[in-house]
Amino acid sequence: MKPITIKSIQLYPIAISLVETLRTSFGEEPFKSAVLVALETDGGVVGWGESSAEVNPGYSYETVGTAIHVLNEFLVPLLLGKTLQSATEVPALFSGVRGHPMAKHALEAACWDALAKTNEMTLAEAFAAHLPAGHTPKGYATVGVSIGIKPTVDETVAVIGKRLGQGYGRIKLKIQPGWDIELGRGVRKVYPDITLMLDANSAYTLEDTDHLKQFDELNLLMVEQPLGHDDIYQHSKLQPQMKTPICLDESIQSADDLRLALELGALRILNLKPARVSGYSESLEIYRICVENNLPLWIGGLLETGVGRAANLAFASLPGVTMPCDISATDRYYNPDLTEPPFVLGDHSRIATPTAPGIGISVQMDRVLAANKRWQAEQVYQHSSLG
Repeated sequence: MKPITIKSIQLYPIAISLVETLRTSFGEEPFKSAVLVALETDGGVVGWGESSAEVNPGYSYETVGTAIHVLNEFLVPLLLGKTLQSATEVPALFSGVRGHPMAKHALEAACWDALAKTNEMTLAEAFAAHLPAGHTPKGYATVGVSIGIKPTVDETVAVIGKRLGQGYGRIKLKIQPGWDIELGRGVRKVYPDITLMLDANSAYTLEDTDHLKQFDELNLLMVEQPLGHDDIYQHSKLQPQMKTPICLDESIQSADDLRLALELGALRILNLKPARVSGYSESLEIYRICVENNLPLWIGGLLETGVGRAANLAFASLPGVTMPCDISATDRYYNPDLTEPPFVLGDHSRIATPTAPGIGISVQMDRVLAANKRWQAEQVYQHSSLG
């Protein structure tokens, strides 16, 4: 591998409109926010990464505001001028900074992209180079679609019909207390045989066990993160009481968290979001653990723009990713996106991975600058003093 030396790093906090608002148990976001990272090497290659932090600390304690602060003040200075043989060297450079996985992920992703481009490799090939033989990328990822909370069962059913018509083979519904069993039963009356899962986004407690056990009648692929966002222990108490597989998301922040969850029997499926675990280096370790333990694995999404979507798609094309991923086609979320060409859903609910080096798509700088200008105009964190 040809090394890279990092010459400069530019941050672009952005705000762009979604095609439709996605409502979860956390609420709704007014627009999609993120921080894009453009990392330039001394050879003139630009690598891109994305921190998918939100405006508010809902899914994660990180926000766009914290990401900008931690990136500018602490992480970027640790990378400038460094020469890297591999992006797997980045976590050690960041080891003195605790937490802030989404900020770390953005910079590490930019390094992966720059190294892959420098060595004329696709990002998927760069990932596979760090895995044992036999993990050749498939060239595509099998995907599903996530549907937010709607006012009625009929409206939910209508959206499901639309997504099935577009070719999505797995449907995920967001739920919350008071909007779960009734919703599932209503959907199953219309669509008894579709591949269906529910995502609770940690909205329940162990006291809801008897209620959650009713999910078993719905023939679900899984129920995702029903209990606390940082919990593993209580999930280990819930899973033996349910036939429905529990998929953990928010509470798996590292490979060691996954090892603990497996030891306790807290999950039967894993949703891996590389941004949640600090980047693709840690994601590769988690991937290895899943393969060794025959644990079903899929890649989740954080409404990434094309920058983050392309990188996650590359990872999702690895053969150890065995379940449909939350990486929908571009037109599900953005029109237009910040990148070209758009990702398109193909046959068998698949999206093909780009074949050009790195993330394999072109970042449209005019759109990035417009989204950055909108972020500045929103003045999200501008609050008057209390006086």
